[in-house]
Amino acid sequence: MNLIELAQRLRQLRLDRGYTLEDVAQRSGQTKSWLSRVENFRITPSLSSLAELANALGVSTASLLEGLDDRPQIVCVRHDQRQRIQRDPDSMIEYYSLAHERTHRTMDPFLLNVPSGEIREPRTHEGEEFLIVLKGRVQFIYGDETFTLTKGDSLYFDSEVEHALRNPYANDAEVLCLFRLGRE
Repeated sequence: MNLIELAQRLRQLRLDRGYTLEDVAQRSGQTKSWLSRVENFRITPSLSSLAELANALGVSTASLLEGLDDRPQIVCVRHDQRQRIQRDPDSMIEYYSLAHERTHRTMDPFLLNVPSGEIREPRTHEGEEFLIVLKGRVQFIYGDETFTLTKGDSLYFDSEVEHALRNPYANDAEVLCLFRLGRE
């Protein structure tokens, strides 16, 4: 199952119904912070928790999960079809999904617009990442190390180590980021 697609679906259902995180958390018997982590694809809910969320949102579990295992051989996402994703409500970084039409995938490519002045705290999550700077300059914090990256520079790393993308510089930056969820 695609965690990112599921997270987006849950968030969109909540917003479509005009519910806050607190509303859905109370209706489902979960905490607001837990639900936020689910919506930001930081954790995967259990099947029983998904059933509670579906009920709280007024949909069946089957309809919530419908199509998440579909896997077209190829998808083409045009520039104007990119889907903006709200990954971290405390961040100004704009994430644009570049493969959202392939719901069952092992990689997730994103175009990140990193505005000048973006400073966020390091975080961890499951999986691996690759990133390459397409425009501008950024700092990348990885554990105790700091990397200054400019156009053409790239990193491949284990996401389970605390890391953060920052832009303390005067100009906005653009970064291509590829998440690989889980491990085999």
